[in-house]
Amino acid sequence: MCAQNDARRNLPGVDKLLERSELRAYRDRIATPHLTRLVREQLDSAREALARGKEAPDEEQLALRIVREIERRLNSGPRRVINATGVILHTGLGRAPLSAAAIAAVADTARYCDLEFDLESGDRGDRQSHVESLLAWITGADAALMVNNNAAALFLVLNSLAARREVIVSRGQLIEIGGSFRLPEIMARAGAKLIEVGTTNRTRISDFAAAVSDKTAMLLRAYPSNFRVEGFAESVEVADLATLAHSFGALCVDDLGGGLLWDWAKLGMPTEPHVAQSLSAGADLVLVSGDKVLGGPQAGLILGRTELVAKLKKSPLARVLRPGKLEVAALSATLLSFLHPDRPAREVPVWSMFAEMPETTRTRADRLLSLVKGGDWAQIEVCESPAQAGSGTLPATPLPSFALALNPARQSAARFARGLRTARTPVIAVVQNDTVLVNLRTVSDSELTELAETILSVADKKA
Repeated sequence: MCAQNDARRNLPGVDKLLERSELRAYRDRIATPHLTRLVREQLDSAREALARGKEAPDEEQLALRIVREIERRLNSGPRRVINATGVILHTGLGRAPLSAAAIAAVADTARYCDLEFDLESGDRGDRQSHVESLLAWITGADAALMVNNNAAALFLVLNSLAARREVIVSRGQLIEIGGSFRLPEIMARAGAKLIEVGTTNRTRISDFAAAVSDKTAMLLRAYPSNFRVEGFAESVEVADLATLAHSFGALCVDDLGGGLLWDWAKLGMPTEPHVAQSLSAGADLVLVSGDKVLGGPQAGLILGRTELVAKLKKSPLARVLRPGKLEVAALSATLLSFLHPDRPAREVPVWSMFAEMPETTRTRADRLLSLVKGGDWAQIEVCESPAQAGSGTLPATPLPSFALALNPARQSAARFARGLRTARTPVIAVVQNDTVLVNLRTVSDSELTELAETILSVADKKA
């Protein structure tokens, strides 16, 4: 115990550490109280380590630890990365990259803007007006409401239109979304009573009909976009749900999740339900995400009947869940690209990646190979490597793609991948069979030079 106490007393004091040149270099950017707090935290950690019998750091080591912690906190905000995973809608990497028009709109409205100001009358305006008319125009919906994500959209709908009443859902659609949030839990929090019908793999319209009562507020389809049940399976079409719901005076709500505004079969993509189709089939409200296949910012979009959307707007939750000006600006700019079927694949990055022909991806992989082949490699070659839509979209549909397979001569694949992740512009790749795969479907042409420089720089480091 005496030795431990002596070791603790040998630790440098707060003032001494603050006077070191490494910490003085931050004084013009960080106030002394904030630096002092970090110094004390590191000293406390050192004392705790000593109490566990570990060796005491010296003054220089402590100063280095403090500097590392300062730099970590100064760089704690989201950073741009190069997505070389082949997962187009990568939740960990921010899902949809915004279009050039959306980025410009965000930069422009980051200043003062007419978010809730009517320029013509000079009166108070409505932030929803910037997107509602566009959404209605594109999808044929009577009205629309934007909130901050699709889970929020579902919560608002359930709480406003089905609180203390029953909502009937197929057992096969009681999904769990990212972060372990489950549909039944969201429904319970919203105040709705869940009525499960059917089985995991087969639900018929007769199952819904048998469960309807005078307490039924809603028949809900939660489209299982993040998994597929194949083989001996059966589900109910939204048109049949709507007919049944309306015959009993209940609502039909279709939570599509993905954000498809209209059919994308033209791009060679598999058939997926979309907003216009669901509304035409009789759904009273349709819910979608803004940052999945729509390719815009994080948002939840509620589209459908005017009187229902008006009721949602009056809920106190609508104020709690409303989007910020940057999200409104980004969505509005993104929606403009959907006014013509040829525009999204040219203008919206997500749609460009979905629509890209495999030979185009192969050409990009060959270009990257030519830029980095001068390095010291144990393996370097272009290979086929399927991409994915990601974020629960098209879970059973791999997308043809090509990757550059890299294996440095002087370091392991794991170390190389870590070096790429921690580079000045992080590169997120995949390690497979002790080889780093740089998938080119999610890398833009404009990123190739920077990507190549990063690859060579990291590969050049000694093991």
